[in-house]
Amino acid sequence: MGHNRQFPARCEENAHARSGRIAKRILKSTAIALAIMAGFSAHAPARAQENAIIQPGFMAVTGFPGTLIPGFEEGLLPGVDPVDETFIDTESASLRIFDMTWLGAPPSGQVVFTPPPFEVPTSEIGQVFGLAYDDGKREETMAIVPNLYAAATSLHGLQIVTEDEDEDGRPERQRRGKAGARFMDGQFGEKNGGGPGSIWKIDGVTGAVTLFANIDMNSGPGIGNIAFDRLHRQFFASDLDSGLIHRIDIDGNLIDTFDHGVDGRPARGLDPVGDDGAVMDIQGAAFDAEEPKSWGYTQEERRVHGLAMHGGRLYYAVGEEAEIWSVGIARDGTFAGDPRWELTVEADEDLPVTDIAFDTRGFMYLAQRGEVENRYDYSSFADSGEASVLRYWRESPDDPETESIWVPAPQEYAVGFPEPYRQGAGGIDLQYGYDAEGFFNRNACAATLVKTGDSLRDNPALEDQLIEGGPLAVHGAQLTRSTLVRPKNEPPFGSWFADYDGFFEDPEVKGHVGDVEVWRPCEGRTGYYEPIPYPGDIPVPGWPPGFRPPNDLPPCIELETATYFCTPAGLEADLYIHDRAGIGGDSLSAKSLTPGVGVSPSKQTVPGLATPFTLGINGHIPGETVDLGLCFYKKSDAEAGGYFPCCKVTLPLETPLESCAP
Repeated sequence: MGHNRQFPARCEENAHARSGRIAKRILKSTAIALAIMAGFSAHAPARAQENAIIQPGFMAVTGFPGTLIPGFEEGLLPGVDPVDETFIDTESASLRIFDMTWLGAPPSGQVVFTPPPFEVPTSEIGQVFGLAYDDGKREETMAIVPNLYAAATSLHGLQIVTEDEDEDGRPERQRRGKAGARFMDGQFGEKNGGGPGSIWKIDGVTGAVTLFANIDMNSGPGIGNIAFDRLHRQFFASDLDSGLIHRIDIDGNLIDTFDHGVDGRPARGLDPVGDDGAVMDIQGAAFDAEEPKSWGYTQEERRVHGLAMHGGRLYYAVGEEAEIWSVGIARDGTFAGDPRWELTVEADEDLPVTDIAFDTRGFMYLAQRGEVENRYDYSSFADSGEASVLRYWRESPDDPETESIWVPAPQEYAVGFPEPYRQGAGGIDLQYGYDAEGFFNRNACAATLVKTGDSLRDNPALEDQLIEGGPLAVHGAQLTRSTLVRPKNEPPFGSWFADYDGFFEDPEVKGHVGDVEVWRPCEGRTGYYEPIPYPGDIPVPGWPPGFRPPNDLPPCIELETATYFCTPAGLEADLYIHDRAGIGGDSLSAKSLTPGVGVSPSKQTVPGLATPFTLGINGHIPGETVDLGLCFYKKSDAEAGGYFPCCKVTLPLETPLESCAP
């Protein structure tokens, strides 16, 4: 895309587009209520707190806000390239929150038009990519309304300027580092005290924006992604400058770090790789805005992008030839020091995995993003058309011939209509299911997969079919039933599409959309458990059989987390046990106390409690509570014969609402 093709046409629209964006900002505080009164009141579900900007099923998306030429109405001097005078539109949004509770009709490849989104102007937070919600716990109210967190990024380009030299009222854009250079307004939210290591907090009720945390040592590459740990009420953020994963408490304080390059790689027999110390110097001659290798990224071997919490472990993606690793989170919330390689991504192209998601059945979803680009004309921030969206699941039983516990070949989703259907932009999350009329169903906790992408409906060969469903130049999100893996839904007429900014312009731009995150409260119910106490119902090891301790004595074991996985054999549950009484147990005997439900195996031994006990569950109804009778003991004690200490527990295990059947 040439400069003169793109920008004069777009500049002519500046006044109109900008006024439209300002109008949307004025509406943002009442947009949801107005939309409901105008046409949605007969159908929209009741909500706990109507004034909150975040409700179940709402979708947050990050993206590039667009550009403008300040003072363009006065014209440009002869011979001046408009691109040199084009800047980030700080009045437009780099974060939008969409009401996706009603999509109007069944999916047919059409564009959906939702109530006007809540918007966060770029002037407040700069460019952001990674998103996460907290748990919504609020001291001031009984309502559960989460806050949203957004992390600074270089994935939507890096723009630098020096002070105005030609007295036209605009700073001077620079491609190369230069003395006196600074980041362009709207790059990192500098006016609100932000920088490339900033994480912003958007209040889920009021929409107020505050600076939550700041990784001061980040020189410019920004943050890969962020994840929230519900059990310990803390966050993790991957630092593209140092390669560290930062642990951050609920108040925004940086606590400690995990260094994959040094402490993770040796767990797989790889040499440790420390950070090379490279930093971004926008005032140095080596910096080139169009050459990401000059931006100070840490080495690929230690560069962490996507993050996700699941089953008491933090999963993270490393490098461009992406590997997925995990590290346990200890009972006190610290890094457990047990890094584990999970898999090496099998995809058509070797690209970074910038987002990870798990559904309530244990499927792991990965979103690739194209290689970083930063065209001076703002046309492209990522190479597009090759990024895959993949789904992995656990082997059952684990195949000893394969190195990973995950299947070697993942399933893939068709993203966008341009072939080969790999228009992913690096964001992914799960959404509730939808009924035949397009209303969301909160009983289907994770039935829909949401992916961000570029030029999602731009396929000239299918234009006659697509034009009936709305504009073709859609940069935003694609929603698809999670069971529709390729070759199903190819091309993706079984999907809905939502545009990020609602302008349907610039079909050639790439990488202008970022991450996506859906507020979906039921995910905590079916996929993640807090410790469950059983006071007064557990014999202490060594006591005579049948003796019950006083009710004020603590239990001898606790269930820390229960994580579910769908496998070819059906539902499996990973149980992470906390040995409170110091039994030193390594074995578990299990039986179902619920009629008609079976569990297997009846006995198993694990090498240590960092490894879960895995139970297959069959014959249950999805969502049913299955009572398990457990005996926790030491294998060596049992093999010695006679009476041996056994911690007996009746555990009510709530199974996922979704079936493992296709």
